[in-house]
Amino acid sequence: MKAEDLKTKTPDELKKLLLEKKKEQFNQRFQRANGTLENTAEIRKVRRTIARIKTFLTAKPEETKPAPKKKASKKKAA
Repeated sequence: MKAEDLKTKTPDELKKLLLEKKKEQFNQRFQRANGTLENTAEIRKVRRTIARIKTFLTAKPEETKPAPKKKASKKKAA
């Protein structure tokens, strides 16, 4: 899944997608252990997709927060 696709999703949709990908990764691990996994490159793709989803999940709340207020610095007169 590409990053452009993930940008348009809400945090709830991202969480649901993350759960689906984790289940897919779990099944792939079992298939690899049994020797029934046909395309081993899929393991890498799913792992990277999970990382992308997690990145967007942590980035989304920061975008909705207001910018922090700057505090006036106190300088002592010499």
